[in-house]
Amino acid sequence: MFFCCVRIHADPSAMFSCCLHSPVVGVWHTLNENESASPGLPSSVSAPSFLKTLYQGSGRLLQHSESQFSKSDGEGKKRTSTVCSSESLNAVGATLTPRRISWRRRIFLQVASPMNKSSKMQHPDGHDGSELLPLSPLAPPLEEDPLVLVLQNEDGPDKTGERKNSEELQSLWRKAIHQQILLLRMEKENQKLEASRDELQSRKVKLDYDEVGTCQKDVINVWDKKLLNCRAKIRCDMEDIHSTLKEGVPKSRRGEIWQFLAVQHRVRHRLPNKQQPPDVSYKELLKQLTAQQHAILVDLGRTFPTHPYFSAHLGAGQLSLFNLLKAYSLLDKEVGYCQGISFVAGVLLLHMSEEQAFEMLKFLMYDLGFRKQYRPDMMSLQIQMYQLSRLLHDYHRDLYNHLEENEISPSLYAAPWFLTLFASQFPLGFVARVFDIIFLQGTEVIFKVALSLLSSQETSIMGCESFENTVDFLKTTIPDMTHPQMEKIITQVFEMDISKQLHAYEVEYHVLQDELQENVNPCDEGEPLEKLERANSHLKRQNMDLLEKLQVAHAKIQSLESNLETILTRENKMKTVIQSLEQEKITYQKTLEQIMKYLPAEVLSDCELLLKEVNYNPNNKIK
Repeated sequence: MFFCCVRIHADPSAMFSCCLHSPVVGVWHTLNENESASPGLPSSVSAPSFLKTLYQGSGRLLQHSESQFSKSDGEGKKRTSTVCSSESLNAVGATLTPRRISWRRRIFLQVASPMNKSSKMQHPDGHDGSELLPLSPLAPPLEEDPLVLVLQNEDGPDKTGERKNSEELQSLWRKAIHQQILLLRMEKENQKLEASRDELQSRKVKLDYDEVGTCQKDVINVWDKKLLNCRAKIRCDMEDIHSTLKEGVPKSRRGEIWQFLAVQHRVRHRLPNKQQPPDVSYKELLKQLTAQQHAILVDLGRTFPTHPYFSAHLGAGQLSLFNLLKAYSLLDKEVGYCQGISFVAGVLLLHMSEEQAFEMLKFLMYDLGFRKQYRPDMMSLQIQMYQLSRLLHDYHRDLYNHLEENEISPSLYAAPWFLTLFASQFPLGFVARVFDIIFLQGTEVIFKVALSLLSSQETSIMGCESFENTVDFLKTTIPDMTHPQMEKIITQVFEMDISKQLHAYEVEYHVLQDELQENVNPCDEGEPLEKLERANSHLKRQNMDLLEKLQVAHAKIQSLESNLETILTRENKMKTVIQSLEQEKITYQKTLEQIMKYLPAEVLSDCELLLKEVNYNPNNKIK
């Protein structure tokens, strides 16, 4: 279609001349002068209606502009010399009507004005018929030149200007609707692809650390099989899990493996109802306000400041970390927020989503008992420092004496190790392997790792002469390890077992604490001192006896648990064997019935007697 752009001039005559020299009129004159009529076409064909409509519309526009200008003119001058009436325009239009229309003009009229009959009618909404009609769904774009379309279709077949019937229009609209639906689906798929691309990019940024050790393809396949049992909550063999975990963990599946280990622990050890966390969802906790907000915001920039996921100020990593710490501070009112939890939460966020990290943080705190060391009284942390000192005293006496001579207590160097689970000072690859073992064995892993670190650097620590050099070595040099040293420490942790010693040291700490309280509160003067000493010694012996009995009971429980697992596996095997034997029995009965059909009556009677003897005497040998 042609679009004629009419510009309103100050002088109506100029506007009229613009309309006469428009591209549509020029094209019409050119075609009328240069094209000869085709011999096969009829001679009496009326002029194109769109030109008449164009001239009539321009005449009305000129009359309107003439009236406006004549009213505004104070002198009342007449402008009849430059104004043409609508009748004269109609006369001009009549003179331009050709007697014959060539086949090129027919194609041109079909393209330029496909519905010329409707152009003479008024639209129901009051618009003039000369206005352009809406485009069909398959109309050419507005940027294309109609003359180009005409020239392209010169060699095409002869087409009449007949209207499309309703079925064709319905099919066209149906096709357009289907195409629109397809475009919407493609947009949705593109959005999903962009979201998955962003997720992959963020996951790549999260897992930007060097892994300790290599995980072979066979081990990855074993983990894939084990992860299938995670949703079903099927109890797996712990020795098998221990050996597989020792071989390595794939970095991309580490978060799923941690959740699998948490499920296995909860299947075997269920918390009492009093010790379970409140049943509040993560989304509900995020809607609330916390009093620990300022402390959390201060520690956001201090948590993994060099890691790209947490380095951006109030970026995606810091916002996720803030949400996680806020939710836990609202869940655990007793602990709230403590420095060190942010590093534990950060390690979890690097391997899973926010809600999954929240569930695993609850597992570490409540199921494994790490929340004790974050309580305001720090009593559990003091017990842990005592247990580490006793381990050094019993297994590395020279190192213990050297640290005591320099007055270096474990709280100076080991407190950050315990509160952050080694995440604040050590490489992330090493920390991830430590978390792997923590999800399997619990809190005693921290003691194993600390003892292995100190024992591996015993000679270097003994070489430090002053207090400052020793503390600096413990805080800076020990975390800066090579990959072979890290792998060696991890293998030592898997082979170490100090659970009995840790329990005995905890009982000792409580006994010493009770003695200290008795010394602080002096007894009455009338009570003899010797009697109290005898009672004290008697209580110490009782405590030691109870401690030994407790250790024996723990050993029995562990052996019973292992025996129970073996019995359960045997029971499952026996069930499968019984089922197979029953199936064999059914098949034998069917074959026997088929054989009995072909035997004579005498042989059948002998067989029945033989079967009766076998049933009565199954242990006797029958020839």
